[in-house]
Amino acid sequence: MAKLSIIFFVAVVFVLGFSYREVVAHSGTATFYTAPYVPSACYGYEDDGVMIAAASDAIWDGGAVCGRQYKVKCKGATNESPHPCRGQDYVVVKIVDYCPSGCQDTIDLSQEAFAAIADPDAGKIKIYFHHDQVTELPAAGHQVGIWQGTLAVRESKDQILYLYTNFEGSKKS
Repeated sequence: MAKLSIIFFVAVVFVLGFSYREVVAHSGTATFYTAPYVPSACYGYEDDGVMIAAASDAIWDGGAVCGRQYKVKCKGATNESPHPCRGQDYVVVKIVDYCPSGCQDTIDLSQEAFAAIADPDAGKIKIYFHHDQVTELPAAGHQVGIWQGTLAVRESKDQILYLYTNFEGSKKS
């Protein structure tokens, strides 16, 4: 019984040790671009839907950013627009393109993504953004479990492949 209590204690300490992750949100600006969204710098003529964005030099990293998902939240106006933020609290977009040279914004959102968080008449907004860590689905045969905001992907009962903390699923933050 004592051995089982020690194992349980170690497991709880392990889970709690990973249950807090500070998400660093960066500040920047966003504008939007309109369809057609293909071809794109990352995927050519592949259609990736409308919740997409183009990255500026600030985050492009030689194309390494292609495919990453970012959570973007409107934080205010950059011009005379009194209250540009509206709609959803945030939007998750996939980077599929490169914002052309001279782009003065951090992220160039698709028109649909921009309209989900801000009034398009504003044209440009201040944003908070961060890389959304849960970007890949687990492979077939892997087990997925969520417990108190922690998402674990396991290959077997004893082997954790990925551990994501502060997992929100489909809830808004």
